[in-house]
Amino acid sequence: MGRPSTKPKDLRDGFYIEVRNKNQRTAIKIRRDTKEQLILAIEEYRKNKEVTVLGESKKGKMIEIPGVS
Repeated sequence: MGRPSTKPKDLRDGFYIEVRNKNQRTAIKIRRDTKEQLILAIEEYRKNKEVTVLGESKKGKMIEIPGVS
């Protein structure tokens, strides 16, 4: 057995948000395939959690999404 990889994994293509409980440090990343699904997820999680829009991942690069906050 070799040692574990140190290179961070590339994110899959899609739209990402970060969700955390209020007043907590740890968060999870949630991916959706389409912008419409992302907007529905944001509305759902905003009721009881803090939501941060990370953007869209294309070929391992993050791109900001205009009009979504």
